[in-house]
Amino acid sequence: MKSIAIIPARGGSKAIPRKNIIELGGKPLIAYVIEAALKVKKLDRVIVSTEDMKIAEIAKKYGAELPFLRPKELAKDETPTLPVLQHAVRVLEEKEDYKPDIVVLLYATFPLLQAEKISEAIRMIKDEGFDSVISVTKDKGHYWVEEDNNYIRLYPKIIENRQLVQPLFKENGAIYACKRGLLMEKNEIVSGNIGFLIMKKEESVDIDEQMDFEFAEFLLTKKI
Repeated sequence: MKSIAIIPARGGSKAIPRKNIIELGGKPLIAYVIEAALKVKKLDRVIVSTEDMKIAEIAKKYGAELPFLRPKELAKDETPTLPVLQHAVRVLEEKEDYKPDIVVLLYATFPLLQAEKISEAIRMIKDEGFDSVISVTKDKGHYWVEEDNNYIRLYPKIIENRQLVQPLFKENGAIYACKRGLLMEKNEIVSGNIGFLIMKKEESVDIDEQMDFEFAEFLLTKKI
């Protein structure tokens, strides 16, 4: 089964301009996920989808493929990820006659992502029969929700010792893997028989604001 990683990285980040290529620990942010993906033997190709020439240049420098530039209409603030992935797969199939069996979505904003986790997501689809796999963290927090100008306890309904609380599972956004048919024919990334890939919170840091950069840099110095 052929597996590819697709890393979406547009140039128009609003919260932190040019976020994907800002330096973290001496190299551009996007370099970390590219390097992690390139270590995965189960991946045949590591592709960056961008409309931005500077991002393309840096991605190539760190070993990713850039077989196309993403169309501008697929690089807007409101553009969902699904058509971006479908565009990438469609280009490979139409221009190269290359048809992947498994598509792995990786975001450039997870510098602490490890190659072993990417490899495990692919293995789960190949060996365990999952249609899609998402990375998650365990969460034993207590949650409330606002309702009719009041707050009600959402979870857990019955208060127990923390050790006895059944954990919730929170998508951390680092890895989404799915079969090609799910993506291209059913127009879904997560569906069917879904597998959870559990990650530690310290490897799930998602760079969204300046404080995240500082926290990630601290963890990188500790070699988490």
